[in-house]
Amino acid sequence: MTGLDQDMMQKNLTCRSLKEAQKNMFWFTIVLTFVNLIFLGLGVLLTEYAISTGIDAHKDALFPTIALQTKMGIGLGLVFILGLIAAAYSSADSALTSLTTSFSVDILKIEERYEVKKQNLLRKLIHVSFSVILILVIVSFEYLIKDDSVINKLFTFAGYTYGPLLGGLFSFGILTRLKVHHIATPFIAVASPFIAYILSWLALEMFGFEFGFFILLLNGAVTFIGLLTASLFTKN
Repeated sequence: MTGLDQDMMQKNLTCRSLKEAQKNMFWFTIVLTFVNLIFLGLGVLLTEYAISTGIDAHKDALFPTIALQTKMGIGLGLVFILGLIAAAYSSADSALTSLTTSFSVDILKIEERYEVKKQNLLRKLIHVSFSVILILVIVSFEYLIKDDSVINKLFTFAGYTYGPLLGGLFSFGILTRLKVHHIATPFIAVASPFIAYILSWLALEMFGFEFGFFILLLNGAVTFIGLLTASLFTKN
């Protein structure tokens, strides 16, 4: 998923050529794999520590409970909390930058429609607006996730949002040379998550099968089939 979003793209903007950008993405992928393994290992160690010391905390409460309610001391607890805040700010910063840039340039096309002074004003207003929306989304998670963990819900939502990107647009563009009319593409991408949700609900009700994180594959397959069908009505 990281290789397809604007956050990853921005890491390649300083590369002087396509070859350098490809090299950057290749090595970044390797580094990111090891970083994820390290954090996965740290998570396992924290869980084992909680079990061995009798700490009764689960899911999202595990990290802050170990940081603040153990004998590690206030200093180490503050380091834990600062690290958590730093990680949150890092993710929020890149997300806000991506959302602001995409909405301003791709949707509103402010560089084509407005002068520089008004562009700056609009960017600031859009940035503040997305900040407020992000805060509301974070607060709403308290009521949406219920007894589930944030990361589980996050991957579930990502299955719906990244399905059209991974399974449809990316895979369809790489594996085929077929053309789809540009008007049909956004409708297919928007409709696919709803179709995938209905299919997953039917599978659960009729067969007792829950897709879980595999909703990403189902969503991508629906998008791919939709694009393939649309290509039959497009002159290639």
